Amino acid sequence: MTAAQRFRRWLHANLPASAWLRVPIGVVLVIGGILGFLPILGFWMIPLGLAVLAIDYPPARRLGRRLIVGIGRLIKPKRKW
Repeated sequence: MTAAQRFRRWLHANLPASAWLRVPIGVVLVIGGILGFLPILGFWMIPLGLAVLAIDYPPARRLGRRLIVGIGRLIKPKRKW
């Protein structure tokens, strides 16, 4: 099981069951992440907010996957064969 799958399970287990509460939590996290240059808020809130929103909205799920793949490509060292 990958780290992303474990995180998704943890997220499903610890979030409220009702969508009317999950959606505002995800939106607040994304907005807080956009304001990440402020002292208390951080840019870490954007992917967390997208993960919360991805539970209910397929477009957010696709955007989250694209971000994960893009970050993975940046982090992954280039192999020389």
